[in-house]
Amino acid sequence: MFEKILIANRGEIALRVIRACREMGIKSVAVHSTADADAMHVRMADEAVCIGPPSGTQSYLSIPAIVSACEITGADAIHPGYGFLSENASFVQILEDHDITFIGPSAEHIRQMGDKITAKDTAKALGIPVVPGSDGGVPDVETAKRVAADMGYPVIIKATAGGGGRGMKVATTEADLETAFQTARSEAKAAFGNDEVYMEKYLQKPRHIEIQVFGDGQGGGVHLGERDCSLQRRHQKVFEEAPGPCITPEERERIGTICANAIAEMGYRGAGTIEFLYEDGEFYFIEMNTRLQVEHPVTEGIFGVDLVREQIRVAEGMKMSFAQEDLQLSGHAIEVRINAERLPSFTPCPGKITAFHAPGGLGVRMDSALYDGYSIPPYYDSLIGKLIVHGRDRREALARLERALGELIVDGIDTTIPLFHALLAEEDVQTGNYNIHWLEKWLETYQG
Repeated sequence: MFEKILIANRGEIALRVIRACREMGIKSVAVHSTADADAMHVRMADEAVCIGPPSGTQSYLSIPAIVSACEITGADAIHPGYGFLSENASFVQILEDHDITFIGPSAEHIRQMGDKITAKDTAKALGIPVVPGSDGGVPDVETAKRVAADMGYPVIIKATAGGGGRGMKVATTEADLETAFQTARSEAKAAFGNDEVYMEKYLQKPRHIEIQVFGDGQGGGVHLGERDCSLQRRHQKVFEEAPGPCITPEERERIGTICANAIAEMGYRGAGTIEFLYEDGEFYFIEMNTRLQVEHPVTEGIFGVDLVREQIRVAEGMKMSFAQEDLQLSGHAIEVRINAERLPSFTPCPGKITAFHAPGGLGVRMDSALYDGYSIPPYYDSLIGKLIVHGRDRREALARLERALGELIVDGIDTTIPLFHALLAEEDVQTGNYNIHWLEKWLETYQG
C-alpha cells in the first residue's frame, strides 16, 4: 500500500484526490505555485510544497520541480489529476526512471493514444469503429482534395497532435478546402509545434458520446457505460450526463463490450475514456483520453464506484475491485461546469469570493475548491466548480439540478451559473434533443 501520494495538480481535482487518499489511509502531498499558497487543496493536504511562481509552465508543468517535491517529501506515487502533466508520456517515463509510481497508464499507452493518427490506427486494429478519413497525415492541399473527393464533403481537417478544438477546420466544398487546410496547419504549428494534419468525414448532426473504461494492466478490462457530452462551446464541454438520453441498452452493451475488450487486449492500466461521434445508431471513434475526465463524477453517480480509489488500487498492482457483471447502472446523473466567466462573452473573471454557499440535499454533489474570501488567481483555467446531481431518472435529475443551481451562491465574481438556468428552460435540453452543434447555435442569440 502506498504510504504517501503527491497530487501534481490544483483546485477541485486536487481536493478530489486528497479525499480518496484520506479514506484509504494514505497521506497526501499538495504542490502549489506562489499564487496558490492559500488554495484549499494546500490547506487540506497532509503536506504542501511550493514548486514555483504563478506561471503554470514554471510550477504545475515543471517536471523537475514536481519530481524534487516528491523526493523531498518521500512520496511513493504521483496522481496527475487531469490537464497539466496528466497525459505527458515523457513525465511518466521520468517518474519510472526515478522509481516513482505514476497513477495512470504507462508512458507507452499515453504516447500511443496521444497522437491522433496512431490512436485511430490502434482503434481500428482493436475493432473499434472509426470515422471514415485519410490514411494517416495529409501532406498538402492536392492530397487533401483527392481524399475529400473520395470521402465526399463536408470534411474536417484536424491537427494530429491536437486537442481543445485547435488546429481543427471544416470545409464544405472544394473551394473552402485550401483555406481550411492552410489555417488548420498554421493553428496546429502555433499551438502544438507540429503542423501535421489529417482528415475525416464531417458528420452533420452527431452527438458526442464517450465510454468510460477501466483496466487493471493485467489483462482485465471493463466499461462503465457512456456519458453524453454533446452540449459544447468551442469544442469545450459544458453539460454532461449519464446515461446518454439517446443510447439504448443494446447499443450500450455493444459499444461498451467492444471498448472493454480493447482495453483488456491493450493491457491498459487505470481509467480511460474512449470518445465517439454518434449519428444514426453508429459510433465513430474520435480519440482516447488516457486519464481521469473532468466529468467522471456522473459515472460515479450512476454506478456507485470511486474511480480515483480504483486508480490508486491498480497502480499498486492490485486487480480491480469489481467485474463487469458487478456494474449495474442506477438512475441518471448530470454535471454542469461552473466557470469564473462573464456572460455572454465568456471572458475570464478572476477575483475575490465574497460569499460562497454550496448546495446540498439528496443526490447533490459539489466539487469545488472555493471558500469565502478566496481570491481566484488569473493564471489558470476558469473552472471553479462542478455541480453534479443524481436522480432515479432523467426527469428527477433535471429537477434536482434546477433546485441545486438555485441554492448555489458565488458572490464577488461573474460565473456561468445563469447560463444553466437558461438552458434548463429550453425544451430541447429538457427532452435531450440536442447534438454537438446545438449550443453554439443557441448562443448566437443568448444575451446572458
